[in-house]
Amino acid sequence: MANEEDDPVIQEIDVYLAKSLAEKLYLFQYPVRPASMTYDDIPHLSAKIKPKQQKVELEMAIDTLNPNYCRSKGEQIALNVDGACADETSTYSSKLMDKQTFCSSQTTTNTARYAAALYRQGELHLTPLHGILQLRPSFSYLDKADAKHREREAANEAGDSSQDEAEEDVKQITVRFSRPESEQARQRRVQSYEFLQKKHAEEPWVHLHYYGMRDSRSEHERQYLLCQGSSGVENTELVKSPSEYLMMLMPPSPEEEKDKPVAPSNVLSMAQLRTLPLADQIKVLMKNVKVMPFANLMSLLGPSVDSVAVLRGIQKVAMLVQGNWVVKSDILYPKDSSSPHSGMPAEVLCRGRDFVMWKFTQSRWVVRKEVAAVTKLCAEDVKDFLEHMAVVRINKGWEFLLPYDLEFIKKHPDVVQRQHMLWSGIQAKLEKVYNLVKETMPKKPDGQSAPVGLVSGEQRVQTAKTKAQQNHAFLERELQRRKEQMRAATVLPSVQIKEEPLSEEEVDGAELEAEEEEPMDTAPSTCLSTKLANGLPAGRAVGGDSLNGHPVPGCASNPVARELKAFVEATFQRQFVLTLSELKRLFNLHLAGLPPGHILFSGVSDRMLQDTVLAAGCKQILVPFPPQTAASPDEQKVFALWESGDMSDQHRQVLLEIFSKNYRVRRNLIQSRLTQECGEELSKQEVDKVLKDCCVSCGGMWYLKGTVQS
Repeated sequence: MANEEDDPVIQEIDVYLAKSLAEKLYLFQYPVRPASMTYDDIPHLSAKIKPKQQKVELEMAIDTLNPNYCRSKGEQIALNVDGACADETSTYSSKLMDKQTFCSSQTTTNTARYAAALYRQGELHLTPLHGILQLRPSFSYLDKADAKHREREAANEAGDSSQDEAEEDVKQITVRFSRPESEQARQRRVQSYEFLQKKHAEEPWVHLHYYGMRDSRSEHERQYLLCQGSSGVENTELVKSPSEYLMMLMPPSPEEEKDKPVAPSNVLSMAQLRTLPLADQIKVLMKNVKVMPFANLMSLLGPSVDSVAVLRGIQKVAMLVQGNWVVKSDILYPKDSSSPHSGMPAEVLCRGRDFVMWKFTQSRWVVRKEVAAVTKLCAEDVKDFLEHMAVVRINKGWEFLLPYDLEFIKKHPDVVQRQHMLWSGIQAKLEKVYNLVKETMPKKPDGQSAPVGLVSGEQRVQTAKTKAQQNHAFLERELQRRKEQMRAATVLPSVQIKEEPLSEEEVDGAELEAEEEEPMDTAPSTCLSTKLANGLPAGRAVGGDSLNGHPVPGCASNPVARELKAFVEATFQRQFVLTLSELKRLFNLHLAGLPPGHILFSGVSDRMLQDTVLAAGCKQILVPFPPQTAASPDEQKVFALWESGDMSDQHRQVLLEIFSKNYRVRRNLIQSRLTQECGEELSKQEVDKVLKDCCVSCGGMWYLKGTVQS
């Protein structure tokens, strides 16, 4: 007691358990280096992994200009490994040992006792480790040098032998037929060391992209080390009631367990459900029901449950479709599972079911044959997907199971906006995987905009007249603007103003509205627009018209334009090269971190985003992609910061000019071109800095960031 009084508690720290990276987080233990040098400062040339074996190989550059580096020894090693003639298969293309390979080995198979901790704002966030790997130098290049030496010796011995020898005598060949292998012998062969080594060697390497500690993607991934639901939704393992603690300390005896009636494995009573944590209750309900309105979920959980906590929990196990919640595909098809009908793996099933869910966000109706034609899955699997969330109608197709929940859409616009951003990302993945053309993607999704209902002819005509009047006013303003430009051109004939033609949607808007065959959108809610850009309502770009493809000077007073320009400038100061697809992804992440009602939520179109990038001092790099590239149009639009104000601007400009004519380039070509343009030979550190700013390495070739195709 005296010792406890002398050692009082000075601070209590809340501990949270983060699960976002629980199955993906690995700890890499590098060899010890001086404290002044971190491994993040060393360029990582390439990285690859064998997922099943948890084996990693990293290729890192060696500072050949360091005074402690022995250049003669490095040249000798490169000569022994590659020989005198260097080609594409050479390990050291610079004829100098300028890189080193590190291979991983597992330190322990049981990582349940280890976790990564992050302390922030008086809270300790723990993430369980999935594996711990020690990286050690690999000396495989010595084996390659020995093989080269043996080849040279064999060639010399063959050269010394006489070339005039007679042909070899004919030798008798004995043919033997092996007996059939028994099951016992096959099991012994499968369990042998040689068979396991051969199987491990056959597993293909998966090439990875290395992102440094200060990269924006690394900063984004580090956020997953923080517990997402600090209110208790995700931390139920660390929060127990007194009765639960008592049950853990004194579990019931086996005799008491035998006396309880045994229920079927797929049946869970409401009494048993209430004993589970809130997150597990939501998961169990959604897994069994598949589709549920939010109001029904709240009634099942009870009146004492906080709706905000339920909203956080439901978004982890379900997606919003037409105002209702549909369980996520990976909940129904967990990893390493397969289809009972076709044997397809869980990854393919999840992708196909996500396509069906996405189709229902666009329309009330889905045709089974269309889904089967796109996903290439068997009819039984597609039928299972549709039965989860739809009901069949004779001669019509499959209709979504529940009516449109407009009340939830109006009540929770922030949740709707976040879910729409998630669906935009899923749509981009589906377009890339299934090679969906623009004609396949519906231009006007009617499932999320408003519930389908009967609209009279008089209402259709009245709505068309109203929209035609609005378009007429817009066309009048556009005509007046053009007249002013023509008068200015008359006064100053030497000045030519490039006029961009109006889009077909703007010119023929009044006629198209009256001729539409789709039901009019008569709902008062506009929280989900049908024309989307960057995950937001598009319409016309906020901030006024544009002149010659750039915002006019008057738009500087527009707060949306100022906020967008600040985001673009800050983003390109961190990353010098970005594709339009990556820039839109970063912009959506930026929007997700803004408070509700921010000015940027008023709408930013793709056109406005590109104009802002060009006005911020960036240039579009016309990279010559291969003819059979799988890159989307947004991935083929590459923008780069032309001048950042530092000493490497000239080097980066030369590098960008190289990639305007080449899709991929070797390092020696880049280095020789930089030396030629700059008039002096650049050091290895200067070349590494330019490459790290703008490029990524894959398979010995260098690509602009975002352009390499897996």
